[in-house]
Amino acid sequence: MVINEAIAKEVQPCATKLSDCSDIERILLTMPAAAPHTPLSDAEFREVAGAVLAAIEATVDRWLQDDVIDIDANRTGGMLELSFPNGSKIVVNTQPPLQELWLAARRGGFHFRHSEGVWQDTRESGTFHAVLSACASEQGGKALTFGAD
Repeated sequence: MVINEAIAKEVQPCATKLSDCSDIERILLTMPAAAPHTPLSDAEFREVAGAVLAAIEATVDRWLQDDVIDIDANRTGGMLELSFPNGSKIVVNTQPPLQELWLAARRGGFHFRHSEGVWQDTRESGTFHAVLSACASEQGGKALTFGAD
Protein backbone atom coordinates (compact mmCIF):
# COMPACT_ATOMS: atom_id res chain seq x y z
CA MET A 1 0.00 0.00 0.00
CA VAL A 2 1.31 3.44 -0.96
CA ILE A 3 0.84 6.10 1.69
CA ASN A 4 0.38 9.71 0.64
CA GLU A 5 3.04 11.44 2.75
CA ALA A 6 1.47 14.92 2.44
CA ILE A 7 -1.80 13.70 3.91
CA ALA A 8 -0.03 11.53 6.49
CA LYS A 9 1.50 14.67 8.00
CA GLU A 10 -1.98 16.20 8.38
CA VAL A 11 -3.46 13.02 9.88
CA GLN A 12 -0.93 12.75 12.71
CA PRO A 13 -2.95 10.71 15.22
CA CYS A 14 -3.21 7.69 12.96
CA ALA A 15 -0.15 8.16 10.76
CA THR A 16 1.98 5.80 12.83
CA LYS A 17 -0.50 2.90 12.93
CA LEU A 18 -2.84 2.54 9.95
CA SER A 19 -5.24 0.25 11.83
CA ASP A 20 -6.00 3.13 14.24
CA CYS A 21 -7.21 5.37 11.40
CA SER A 22 -10.83 5.96 10.51
CA ASP A 23 -12.02 4.62 7.15
CA ILE A 24 -11.85 8.09 5.62
CA GLU A 25 -8.33 8.69 6.93
CA ARG A 26 -7.17 5.32 5.50
CA ILE A 27 -8.66 6.21 2.12
CA LEU A 28 -7.05 9.65 2.14
CA LEU A 29 -3.67 8.17 3.03
CA THR A 30 -3.73 5.88 0.00
CA MET A 31 -4.79 8.55 -2.51
CA PRO A 32 -2.11 9.99 -4.80
CA ALA A 33 -0.93 13.45 -3.90
CA ALA A 34 -2.42 16.20 -6.04
CA ALA A 35 -0.14 17.86 -8.54
CA PRO A 36 1.63 20.86 -7.03
CA HIS A 37 -0.18 24.05 -7.90
CA THR A 38 1.42 27.35 -8.89
CA PRO A 39 -1.23 29.94 -7.97
CA LEU A 40 -1.86 32.52 -10.67
CA SER A 41 -3.79 35.76 -10.53
CA ASP A 42 -7.10 35.68 -12.40
CA ALA A 43 -5.56 37.72 -15.21
CA GLU A 44 -2.53 35.41 -15.43
CA PHE A 45 -4.76 32.34 -15.55
CA ARG A 46 -6.87 33.84 -18.36
CA GLU A 47 -3.71 34.72 -20.29
CA VAL A 48 -2.01 31.33 -19.84
CA ALA A 49 -5.16 29.26 -20.44
CA GLY A 50 -6.16 31.42 -23.41
CA ALA A 51 -2.72 30.89 -24.94
CA VAL A 52 -3.18 27.11 -24.67
CA LEU A 53 -6.54 27.26 -26.46
CA ALA A 54 -5.13 29.59 -29.14
CA ALA A 55 -2.16 27.25 -29.72
CA ILE A 56 -4.51 24.28 -30.15
CA GLU A 57 -6.56 26.24 -32.68
CA ALA A 58 -3.40 27.25 -34.57
CA THR A 59 -2.20 23.64 -34.68
CA VAL A 60 -5.55 22.40 -35.98
CA ASP A 61 -5.58 25.17 -38.63
CA ARG A 62 -2.04 24.22 -39.71
CA TRP A 63 -3.04 20.55 -40.04
CA LEU A 64 -5.98 21.57 -42.25
CA GLN A 65 -3.70 23.73 -44.45
CA ASP A 66 -1.13 20.91 -44.71
CA ASP A 67 -3.88 18.36 -45.47
CA VAL A 68 -2.96 16.26 -42.41
CA ILE A 69 -6.47 15.96 -40.95
CA ASP A 70 -9.67 18.01 -41.00
CA ILE A 71 -10.56 18.73 -37.38
CA ASP A 72 -13.20 21.39 -36.85
CA ALA A 73 -12.32 23.71 -33.95
CA ASN A 74 -15.15 25.72 -32.39
CA ARG A 75 -14.26 28.10 -29.55
CA THR A 76 -16.81 29.73 -27.31
CA GLY A 77 -15.25 31.76 -24.49
CA GLY A 78 -13.13 29.39 -22.41
CA MET A 79 -14.34 26.24 -24.17
CA LEU A 80 -12.81 24.70 -27.29
CA GLU A 81 -14.57 21.82 -29.04
CA LEU A 82 -12.61 19.72 -31.52
CA SER A 83 -14.76 17.68 -33.92
CA PHE A 84 -13.02 14.82 -35.73
CA PRO A 85 -13.92 13.40 -39.18
CA ASN A 86 -15.37 10.25 -37.54
CA GLY A 87 -17.84 12.34 -35.52
CA SER A 88 -16.03 12.06 -32.19
CA LYS A 89 -15.19 15.15 -30.14
CA ILE A 90 -12.64 16.42 -27.66
CA VAL A 91 -13.63 19.33 -25.43
CA VAL A 92 -11.09 21.52 -23.63
CA ASN A 93 -12.59 23.81 -21.04
CA THR A 94 -11.02 26.41 -18.76
CA GLN A 95 -12.11 26.40 -15.12
CA PRO A 96 -11.08 29.83 -13.75
CA PRO A 97 -12.35 29.34 -10.15
CA LEU A 98 -10.23 26.17 -9.85
CA GLN A 99 -7.45 27.45 -12.12
CA GLU A 100 -7.66 24.22 -14.11
CA LEU A 101 -7.95 23.06 -17.70
CA TRP A 102 -10.39 20.20 -18.23
CA LEU A 103 -10.19 17.81 -21.15
CA ALA A 104 -13.02 15.45 -22.12
CA ALA A 105 -12.40 12.76 -24.74
CA ARG A 106 -13.46 9.20 -25.54
CA ARG A 107 -10.70 8.01 -23.21
CA GLY A 108 -12.19 9.91 -20.26
CA GLY A 109 -12.08 13.20 -18.42
CA PHE A 110 -8.87 14.84 -17.21
CA HIS A 111 -8.12 17.85 -15.01
CA PHE A 112 -4.87 19.81 -15.22
CA ARG A 113 -3.31 22.44 -12.96
CA HIS A 114 -0.55 24.85 -13.88
CA SER A 115 2.64 23.99 -11.99
CA GLU A 116 6.03 25.53 -12.67
CA GLY A 117 5.12 26.37 -16.26
CA VAL A 118 3.54 22.99 -17.07
CA TRP A 119 -0.10 21.84 -17.02
CA GLN A 120 0.03 18.67 -14.88
CA ASP A 121 -2.76 16.09 -14.54
CA THR A 122 -4.24 16.32 -11.04
CA ARG A 123 -4.61 12.52 -10.71
CA GLU A 124 -1.89 11.03 -12.87
CA SER A 125 1.59 12.08 -13.88
CA GLY A 126 0.73 13.15 -17.43
CA THR A 127 0.91 16.63 -18.91
CA PHE A 128 -1.87 18.38 -20.80
CA HIS A 129 -0.26 18.32 -24.24
CA ALA A 130 0.80 14.67 -23.92
CA VAL A 131 -2.72 13.59 -22.94
CA LEU A 132 -4.32 15.80 -25.62
CA SER A 133 -1.95 14.36 -28.25
CA ALA A 134 -2.73 10.78 -27.19
CA CYS A 135 -6.49 11.37 -27.21
CA ALA A 136 -6.41 13.20 -30.55
CA SER A 137 -4.25 10.48 -32.12
CA GLU A 138 -6.66 7.82 -30.89
CA GLN A 139 -9.73 9.66 -32.13
CA GLY A 140 -8.12 10.88 -35.36
CA GLY A 141 -6.73 7.48 -36.33
CA LYS A 142 -3.20 8.85 -36.89
CA ALA A 143 -0.30 10.25 -34.91
CA LEU A 144 -1.10 13.83 -33.91
CA THR A 145 1.15 15.89 -31.66
CA PHE A 146 0.22 19.15 -30.01
CA GLY A 147 2.91 21.57 -28.73
CA ALA A 148 5.01 20.72 -25.70
CA ASP A 149 4.04 21.86 -22.21
